[in-house]
This record gives sequence, structure tokens and C-alpha cells, in this order.
Amino acid sequence: MNYEERLQDLLDELDLFQDWTERYEYIISLGKKLPRLDEACKTEDSLIKGCQSRVWLHTEPDNGVLKLYADSDSLITKGLIAVFIRLLSGLPPEEILKADMSKLDKTGLKDHLAPTRANALNSMAVQIKQAAMKMAEHH
Repeated sequence: MNYEERLQDLLDELDLFQDWTERYEYIISLGKKLPRLDEACKTEDSLIKGCQSRVWLHTEPDNGVLKLYADSDSLITKGLIAVFIRLLSGLPPEEILKADMSKLDKTGLKDHLAPTRANALNSMAVQIKQAAMKMAEHH
């Protein structure tokens, strides 16, 4: 599935929930399902700047696609980065660079997050795009 299809999938799932408490719980559950990030990957370089919580993003190229791995010391932030992983991990860097991240606003997440958490979403998107750019340049 491409980014647009993955995003539509996520939007359809979020529509199943009646209220924001249920949506938060769902997003937190996505974070809990993330595979454990190796401690060696939790470096200063992999920390996402601009996040109130500590969020580590590890990226690696794999046969023409970019794989994303992450962890956080906060459940909601871990859920948010899990959303990005679900939408973007395993896609070619060119597709990640073209992905319209503002379409994530359709989830309503930004409207229901504290400003610092909404800012974290932007920081996550920027760092993922930077990793995709670096990979695309080395192709």
C-alpha cells in the first residue's frame, strides 16, 4: 500500500471510534505494539528535537525503501510516532518526500493535542523527511 492508501486505512479506523478518549486509547495501543528499539539506537542523534517527551527515531535503508523504528518515554508520543511508522515505513524515499503530511490533519489529532504534542508531530514529520532526503541523495 502507498501512503494515500495507508492514510485512508487509518482514517477509516479512527472513524470507528465515538470520541477522542477512544481514539487516544487506540493511538496509545499502536505505540504499545511497536517492536522494542535497541538501546544502541537511542542516541542523541536519533532523538527528535522539539518534542517535550524523549522520542527516538532510527531509520535504515532496506532494498530501496526506508525502514523506520522508534521509541518514546511517553505513551501518547509513542503512539504518535507509531502512526508515522505505519504510514511511512517501508516506502521508497521519493514517496515519503512527496507524502502530504498535512493530510494527517484529517485525523483531527492536532486539534485534540496539547500544542507541545502537536508541535511534536511536526518535528517527527520533518525528521522522517530528512532521513528520506538523505537516502534519496545516496541512490
